[in-house]
Amino acid sequence: MTRIAIIGAGSGGAMTANILRRKLQRDEADITVIDKSDTHYYQPSYYLLPFDYMMPEAQMRPVDELLNPGIDFHQDEVTGVNPDDQVVECTGENVEYDYLVVVSGHTLEPESVPGMAEGWRETDEVFPYYHYDAATGMSDAVDEFEGGTFLVTVPDTPIKCAGAPLKMSMLMEDYMSRTGIREDSQVIMTKPGEAVFGVEPYKSKMEEIWADRDIEFVPNFSVAEVDYENRVVRSTDGDEIEYDMYAPVSPQYGADSIAENSPLTEGGEPVTFDKQERIYSGDPQRPPQYVTVDQHTLQHTEYDNVFALGDCDDAPKSRTASAARKQAPVVAKNLIAHMEGNPMRGHYDGYAACPLLTQKGKAVIAEFDYEDALSAPVESRANWVLDVNVLPATYWNMWMKGYDPAPV
Repeated sequence: MTRIAIIGAGSGGAMTANILRRKLQRDEADITVIDKSDTHYYQPSYYLLPFDYMMPEAQMRPVDELLNPGIDFHQDEVTGVNPDDQVVECTGENVEYDYLVVVSGHTLEPESVPGMAEGWRETDEVFPYYHYDAATGMSDAVDEFEGGTFLVTVPDTPIKCAGAPLKMSMLMEDYMSRTGIREDSQVIMTKPGEAVFGVEPYKSKMEEIWADRDIEFVPNFSVAEVDYENRVVRSTDGDEIEYDMYAPVSPQYGADSIAENSPLTEGGEPVTFDKQERIYSGDPQRPPQYVTVDQHTLQHTEYDNVFALGDCDDAPKSRTASAARKQAPVVAKNLIAHMEGNPMRGHYDGYAACPLLTQKGKAVIAEFDYEDALSAPVESRANWVLDVNVLPATYWNMWMKGYDPAPV
């Protein structure tokens, strides 16, 4: 009996577990999913919740209801991984494995920026909306907003869904226009890099839309401090931007249990990473606290019985549920092939998709892989309907159940 352990019950973890369970008989493999949370959240809704375009109560499901029969859900906190002894270390009972799939996701750490977490907790103007509680709490603040400067900032770490800050900026500008406060208001988004969006032709389309709607983009701005008492954000270069409402993207990192308490990250040694200094070495898209994998097979570069996908692997891709959707069948196919002593033919090409909601009722779908853009930058109502009305049901009823036949 082969023991398969999966760290993480998020998008990639649930999909992978359910695909493996369908493809492997129960007398072939035991499958265990490990996660400290018993609730799975639909994170693509978070930038919609402040505007009441989706309802909070519909954005969560119990993990054990998402997993197919025959999968063991081990609710526990992972503290480390010993791949030599093939053990996932937990605060409670450790889990032994023959194969490991790491889908540990991102950790959000607003505390790593002085004043960001305090501003969230102590004021009604700071909402790091990648957190569910901040996204839901922002709804009342948006309803009561009477105009002023709305600021969105992006950290100098990799983030999941790089399009979400753009969507928040455009939806807020549209909300201001609809409620009659746009003339007395300003919408600003900052990034530590040069481009508002990194992939053409979507970059040019966003620049065109932002110019038409007078949304300001500030490049090369790395957030150093949030002075929430004076409603000012300061950069590492000493620049300042004042705000009336602030929607920062929290800095994001690989899980400490993997980066610091396992040899699965860069160089095969545990990584000690100073989050306060936020210093990266090498390729910023493959930072040292992420699980090192072959970017096509998603097999670990040193331990051939370990695979990784989703936000936690170091493949140079966009970190979205759509990417995990394409990675999960690749991991399942290659893991089973390896189990059976066959060549691994599953191939991930870097596919990701990002619906860029430009205003209520319109969106652009950005699709791309490691090499190219895959769709035209068309702004349409159909794209809005796809993202807001169609994809949530598809996510819960198809993708999470492992029924998406993505070609591998």
